[in-house]
Amino acid sequence: MFVEFFLALKEAHIPVTLREFLVLLEAMERKVVSFNVDEFYFLSRSSLVKDERNLDKFDQVFCSCFEGLEFGQDLFETEIPEDWLQKLAERVMTTEEMAEIKSLGGWEKLMETLRERLAEQNKRHQGGSKMIGTGGTSPFGAYGYNPEGVRIGQNESGHGKAVKVWDERLFKNLDDTIEIGTRNIKVALRRLRQFAREGAESELDLPDTIRSTAHNGGVLDIRMIPERHNSVKIVLLLDIGGSMDYHVKNCEELFSAARSEFKHLEYFYFHNCIYDRVWKDNRRRKNEILSTWELLNTYPADYRLIFVGDATMSPYEIICPGGSVEHWNDDPGSLWMERVLSVYSRVAWLNPVEEKYWRGTPSIKLLSQLMGGRMYPLNLDGLDRAMRNLSR
Repeated sequence: MFVEFFLALKEAHIPVTLREFLVLLEAMERKVVSFNVDEFYFLSRSSLVKDERNLDKFDQVFCSCFEGLEFGQDLFETEIPEDWLQKLAERVMTTEEMAEIKSLGGWEKLMETLRERLAEQNKRHQGGSKMIGTGGTSPFGAYGYNPEGVRIGQNESGHGKAVKVWDERLFKNLDDTIEIGTRNIKVALRRLRQFAREGAESELDLPDTIRSTAHNGGVLDIRMIPERHNSVKIVLLLDIGGSMDYHVKNCEELFSAARSEFKHLEYFYFHNCIYDRVWKDNRRRKNEILSTWELLNTYPADYRLIFVGDATMSPYEIICPGGSVEHWNDDPGSLWMERVLSVYSRVAWLNPVEEKYWRGTPSIKLLSQLMGGRMYPLNLDGLDRAMRNLSR
């Protein structure tokens, strides 16, 4: 069973090593946990998962490998026929009916009653209030309601009242293949950190104060140092309007996270492809513009440059003069991209479009080539790769 579990984790592309697996087996041999599936779940997760992005994948593999052991074989070993637990229509109950249903009286009483039910039940039950079945008010079974029940044979939670459900998958939002929220973006952006102490001396340097006081014969000698800041400097160029309207939420979350993580952050907007102008305020984009030449001369090469856009447009907008849909551009977008990339060596393009669709969109392929392959999907895995590239 444990070997199959290890192989299933490898098949799910969770980076677990043989050494980690042997550590887990040694922990089991030394009885670090009892023979209970919940305790084994937490032990194996802490032993085998090194990155929180893999927690959801781990939960899915664990559920698949140890399905049916939800309460541990040390409690009981009775198997419930699968055909008893086929999914039927969930019973609809009024608030008054739900309020009338009472719990059995705590965990110990619940498990004692479950053993009794398993011993006396010999057929499938649908509905009802006592035996193990589906769509009823019994504390045991699936697709019914009881305020303090044991869920058996159900794919997902119905009312969120089950006492023991380790397959709830609380970490599914950490999967590195899905779009992410502000909290997870902050975690990914923290890879791009280089701390330095600059400015006025405003923080107490405790080690130096102790050392200096000791050298001063015990007379207090307070030493101060500048506050510690992330010294990385970022220029963020955000595609706005058109097809990007579908990705506003993700871009807002990225922008919010970036502003909190980087003290030196400058941001500007463009549409589809970079041309001869960018702007700060979308409401005054026609009047208050900044020349791209001025941008390149104002923010030197020690800045990291991050494009955020879906790169979805007509290829003519990239390769032809006058291709811009907003104004006449004398030089094509591809030339402006070359100019920008000649100044900034550490660049990345974050694309909110799923990577599997890139090959079918000519403009995405074109811009990815211009970026030298430094285009990444706007998910946890893509952000991680982008930050690694920018931190070089």
